[in-house]
Amino acid sequence: MYDYDVIWIGTGQATGTVVPRLVQAGKTVAIVEGDRIGGSCVNYGCTPTKTIVASARAAHMARRGPDFGVRTGEVSVDFARVMERQNTMRHGASHGMENWLSGMEGVDIHFGYGSLEDANTVSVGETRLTGETIVINAGTRARNPQIDGIETVEWLDNARLLDLTALPEHLVVVGGSYIGLEFAQAYRRMGSEVTVLEYGPQLVPREDPDIAAHLKEILEGEGIAVHLGASVQRLAQPEKLQVDVFFEQAGKARRVQGTHLLLAVGRVPNSDRLNLEAAGVAVNERGYIQVDETMRTSSPNVFAVGDINGQGAFTHTAVNDGEIFWDHYSGDDDRTLSQRITTYALFTDPPLGRVGMSEKEARASGRKVLVATRLMANISRAKEKDETAGMVKILVDAESEQFLGVAILGIGGDEIINMFTPFMYTQQSYKLFRRVVLTHPTVAELMPWILDDLKPLEDETAANL
Repeated sequence: MYDYDVIWIGTGQATGTVVPRLVQAGKTVAIVEGDRIGGSCVNYGCTPTKTIVASARAAHMARRGPDFGVRTGEVSVDFARVMERQNTMRHGASHGMENWLSGMEGVDIHFGYGSLEDANTVSVGETRLTGETIVINAGTRARNPQIDGIETVEWLDNARLLDLTALPEHLVVVGGSYIGLEFAQAYRRMGSEVTVLEYGPQLVPREDPDIAAHLKEILEGEGIAVHLGASVQRLAQPEKLQVDVFFEQAGKARRVQGTHLLLAVGRVPNSDRLNLEAAGVAVNERGYIQVDETMRTSSPNVFAVGDINGQGAFTHTAVNDGEIFWDHYSGDDDRTLSQRITTYALFTDPPLGRVGMSEKEARASGRKVLVATRLMANISRAKEKDETAGMVKILVDAESEQFLGVAILGIGGDEIINMFTPFMYTQQSYKLFRRVVLTHPTVAELMPWILDDLKPLEDETAANL
């Protein structure tokens, strides 16, 4: 039996921001991890995938050399080197974090999957840990869809795709949202034929139709075959490097044949592995742990941060969850969950940066909404870089004059969006933002000027005519 002040289950990114504070406060901490230190971001998400995306962009820009008057010759991709690079990045980050945490005074790492026995006790194999407080940071995993024939097919998820040793000849991606599209574009740029099957009427379903349409045009322009309204019916694998995906589209039976299959159809929380019932921890209908404004679960001694609580599904929101927990735990009830403004990025190239409401959400809010848009093709810096795909959309509350939401699909969109996020937290009028002076020549400098085009958001019926 080991006794601690805090038992921390899982090592997602909130771990690195909160555990050091616990140590500085003189607390003893048991860290429980059944997989690799660092969670999804370090091992299967942000770190390796963005490294691959960077390699794919290098290949893409090398091929575009003649567009800029640069002779590059034939471009080829050393896939083994690409994968070696991403493995060096993710393994180094995981091992570095493990060494850092294990070197902290008062911290013990227990390897193995944790199971709650009650609100103060966690078992890890034969080892039992007790603690005054339990923090669950156990994340999510790729959803295993119920498709006829799936048990007979070798298929990939976002983790298994990182273990490939040879570039797929034809990668079929089921799921046209964030994870699927990042991989689709990266592998296409490295030389794979790529087909994307999306069940819904547009890509990235949570985004506005015009943003999704621009993204589809970008991907198709690079040679990716995109099928919308595609309902996958059956899978088959007649031989080693042949996967048949049978789907219906517009009432017709169709088939696509690839060498590799990536299923990117959502995530499920790892709550089912924790024996939460024993501690009185409630989950919702999708299995996500329910939390209050301070990350406390239905069991007073148990908190849940990160993807497993269903409140963000991003590394930065997981980190913020940890900070909200810390403020409450340390007695400084400053931050709460409801204060957080949604912000994130889709790391296609060009990327999509988003903060606040989409147009769909703004319409549903019942507010009087002003909107301004501009094509990236009409922004000088984008034209100078010959990176003119995409658009900017800014939404403003007509009465309060506050920003409601911004979407930037275009070069630098993932970085530029961060101009708006802190401004939205101040709840200042967009007219103040309009007065700022920004560096020329940049894409960002046009953001205040776009506000000159604000106009009432037209009726949705009229907009669709």
